[in-house]
This record gives sequence, C-alpha cells and structure tokens, in this order.
Amino acid sequence: MATRNDRIAAAFARTAESGRAAALIPYIAAGDPSPATTVPLMHALVEAGADVIELGVPFSDPMADGPVIQRAAERAIAQGVGLARVLEMVAEFRQRDTATPVVLMGYANPIERMGQDRFARDAAQAGVDGVLVVDYPPEEVVDFAATLGEQGIAPIFLLAPTSTEARIKAVAEVARGYVYYVSLKGVTGAGSLNTDDVAERVALIRRHVRDIPVGVGFGIRDAESAQRVARAADAVVIGSKLIETMEQAVADVPADQKTDAAVAAASGWLRTIRQALDLVKRENASA
Repeated sequence: MATRNDRIAAAFARTAESGRAAALIPYIAAGDPSPATTVPLMHALVEAGADVIELGVPFSDPMADGPVIQRAAERAIAQGVGLARVLEMVAEFRQRDTATPVVLMGYANPIERMGQDRFARDAAQAGVDGVLVVDYPPEEVVDFAATLGEQGIAPIFLLAPTSTEARIKAVAEVARGYVYYVSLKGVTGAGSLNTDDVAERVALIRRHVRDIPVGVGFGIRDAESAQRVARAADAVVIGSKLIETMEQAVADVPADQKTDAAVAAASGWLRTIRQALDLVKRENASA
C-alpha cells in the first residue's frame, strides 16, 4: 500500500497506466462551507473522479487567491478553522481513504506559528502527502523541504508565466510530488486561458523538472478548458469554479442542509470534468 508522498507517485502512475490524459486535482478550502462538510466533501470528490485532493489551509491574507477563494477562507476562519483543525480533517479522511493523496496548500504564517518541525511531524502523522506554501520561495526553504522529506512529505512549488529559467531550475532542485504551473498572471479565478502559451511553458518546465509531473491550474472553469489543458499537462487543477459552484448551491439552503447541498453540487460538477478528461483519453487512444 502506498504511503505519504508515495501516494502522489502512485496516483500519477494510475493515470498513466489507464491511458487517461491527465490527473484531476480539485482544490477546496478546508472548513468551507462548514467544518463538518470538509471530510464528506473530500470523499465525494474522490468518488467523482479526483486523483489528488488539494486542501486549502485558511489564512486571513491569501495574497495569491481571488475573491472566490478569499471568501471561502473567511467563512472557514469565522468558524474557527485553522491549521491544527485542518490536520485533524486529514486524519479523519485517512480513516476511510488510505490511497488518495492529500496536498495542503496555504501560506507560511500558520506553519511558522506552529513551528516547521512540529508541522512536518503532525502533518505526516495525519496523512498529508504534499505541502505547497505559496510564499515560501524555493531558494529560501531548502531546510524546510528537507524536513518535509524526512517525514515522507513532498514539497510542492508554484511556477508562473513570469518565472525565469533560473527560478525553474531552483524549483527543480527541491520540488517533489509535482510542480504546479500557474497558467495566468494574477490571482486565482482571473483572466482567460491561452492553451498555446500553457503548452509552451509546460514544455520548458519539463526540460528542467524531468522526474515529476507538471500540473496546471488557475483559469480552468469548464470541461472545454480542462480538456485543452489536459492535452499539455500531467494534471488539471481546479479550485475557484468548484468553490463557486458550492457557494451558489448553499446560498439559500437552511444550515442543516448545507453539507448535503455542497457535496452534491461539487461532486456533480467535478464528475462532468472527469468525464471530459476521459474523452481526451479516448481521443488519444484512437488517434
């Protein structure tokens, strides 16, 4: 049975072995729309076709996130969800699912408050497979990356359209699990996607990051854009549209029905993306 960051490698291996075009990685904010929703939602997303779960750690100043994810973080914080609670959620998820990788995505401040060593130990114990810290540049976190590695956790890094080859090489030195290419300039959920540009940048990244997959996120909002990205990347990462779908689904729903409404809306929408990506697989298989 795969453990910790081995689960990430195993997930991408399953994608390759099945002939599917790309892995599907949904992002959700832990604690949104309620703390009780997160674990059932994670299981539902796996059932809908998620290969990896990116779980956002709520933070009060999420500088890389657009308004949709900012609102989700605010709702979670208002309900008392912080880093320690997120780790509890991962541990609860692991009681039923020991195969699906879970990657925490967030910011440095909560980790610094907890302490890097303690965070790495507690995250490993909870069953975390990877950690992506938006404001930890690779040049400055070699020791932290090593600490994560000692616990079997993959340090994952962002690359952007503005990333230089020097930055790509720096990420290649320390990244494990996969690399997350931000396909747009700006915050999550913004702009429109130019797939030709994405394909060119992914090809450049792969020349330096040879041994791990490249996922692409930001700007993927429907089946068509997911398919276009899947033709260039190893993984499709979707966050803002998924959260927006839940946000709309629970807007006028009584509090005791919000979990069911959010889970149904999110898993139903993600299933359409999974089906779209599977069509890309079939197109490739018949080409």
